[in-house]
Amino acid sequence: PDLQSFRRGRDFAAWLGLVPRQFSSGGKERLGKISKAGQADIRRLLIMGAMTQVNWASRKAPAPGSWLARMLARKPGMLVAIALANRMARAIWAMATKQEDYRDPALSVAA
Repeated sequence: PDLQSFRRGRDFAAWLGLVPRQFSSGGKERLGKISKAGQADIRRLLIMGAMTQVNWASRKAPAPGSWLARMLARKPGMLVAIALANRMARAIWAMATKQEDYRDPALSVAA
């Protein structure tokens, strides 16, 4: 799809089916599992890449205090992989809409 048609990165991630379903009733909002709507092949590739990163991080300790280390300390691996795939989808949307190359946050902090 044309990524310009999405207003935000979250809209693109929702189109891919990487955001939790919302169940609301009586003013209470509950979040469920991912919706799995949208492009299954792109979603699958993002999740596979995220699972590779999570498996690597579980074998070799990621940088202490990093987002991945904090998430793995609190949440199950598959949930962290879905959250990481969601972040990657948002980053892809931002890079494509702003016509920018990827900038590694670790390198920009060190510089």
